[in-house]
Amino acid sequence: MVDIATRVYNHKWKIDPIVRSLIDNDFYKLLMCQSVFRNRPGATVTFSLINRTRSVRLAELVDEGELREQLDHIRSLSLTRGESTWLRGNTFYGKRQMFTPEFMEWFERLRLPPYGLEKRDGQYRLTFEGSWPEVMLWEVPALAVLMELRGRAVLNSMRRFELQVLYAGAMTKLWQTIERLRSVKDLRIADFGTRRRHSFLWQDWCVQAMMEGLGEKFVGTSNCLIAMRRDIEAIGTNAHELPMVYCALADSDEALASAPYDVLSDWHEEHEGNLRIVLPDTYGTEGFLRNAPDWLASWTGMRIDSGDPIQGAEAAIRWWRERGENPREKLVIFSDGLDAERIEELHSQFHERVRVSFGWGTLLTNDFRGLVRGDSLAPFSLVCKAVSVNGRPTVKLSDNPNKSHGPADEIVRYRRVFQVGRQECLDVHV
Repeated sequence: MVDIATRVYNHKWKIDPIVRSLIDNDFYKLLMCQSVFRNRPGATVTFSLINRTRSVRLAELVDEGELREQLDHIRSLSLTRGESTWLRGNTFYGKRQMFTPEFMEWFERLRLPPYGLEKRDGQYRLTFEGSWPEVMLWEVPALAVLMELRGRAVLNSMRRFELQVLYAGAMTKLWQTIERLRSVKDLRIADFGTRRRHSFLWQDWCVQAMMEGLGEKFVGTSNCLIAMRRDIEAIGTNAHELPMVYCALADSDEALASAPYDVLSDWHEEHEGNLRIVLPDTYGTEGFLRNAPDWLASWTGMRIDSGDPIQGAEAAIRWWRERGENPREKLVIFSDGLDAERIEELHSQFHERVRVSFGWGTLLTNDFRGLVRGDSLAPFSLVCKAVSVNGRPTVKLSDNPNKSHGPADEIVRYRRVFQVGRQECLDVHV
């Protein structure tokens, strides 16, 4: 097992690049990339870093030269022969050849496009612009780099024994949580923690701890590189990015209202009925379900990713019942702001009413709360979003207004088109 504390101490000798592979990325990004490659390859998209936790002044913590060095390293990466073989030949979700030969030939030639970087009011303005299939693969690595560089800035002043004690404390903390979750009957849980992880080495350790501590209750990881190396399932389907871009491309209010369902129609065709998980909250779950076509009711399940998770799951159950579906046969995936207490609460409330699963993210792979003076390693809310498409702004409303983004006039328009009523503002911690 890797001595993480020693490797962290030796970072100053550049032993560990933060991102070490093009597939050190989330599986859903590759699945979405293939869909975009087929259906919307000509769209020009701009992604931008958004720090929701303004009190964390990244440009004052993270050295610009070091940031550029890590980003430039990512631009030098390409698929290795072993990685390509794994993607071409492995079975994902019971399907062989999930990725088409045409997509793989393109991916094997890919180098990530240039980035733009400047400092502004204590924050970094980091942007990526280009063809959608190319720039979308920057999102997760960019977030991983910023999160780890911020962590390194805090850890840089620590000496060997301090680091050993810190990681011993973090390991103990996670293992105690795993022991707590071990008693949850019929638990299904996956690692969704790549984008805001403490580091690659730490995420890999967390995955190994979950594998040993939870056994079959741990169903896999979103991280493709770790899934390949540890021979476990790669987990993921689709995300808010798809409806956000499709909606920005819509030329009328009618086309805008239809776009979130057009996304899922393309997805259904792309995967021949596989990976049928609905993410309903991009423009409000209530309106999405109210106007959803009947054919969506037959899909496998839903992912609940914003707002009150209990209200979201209850809305899904009501919707399935109204359309003659049996909720007990449906899958509900909770993936927003999870900790052990929330996992236990949601599992207890829903596991006999639906099939429950959890995508555990930031507080699995980056929970160093209470282990450093001043809590300077506490996770914070950093995202990288598609902000414009062919010169048009994107909008996200979410079920939590504190997660929305876009120009004010466009937010008003989207709320009208998608019939979004009053929403409750909830704190966004991660």
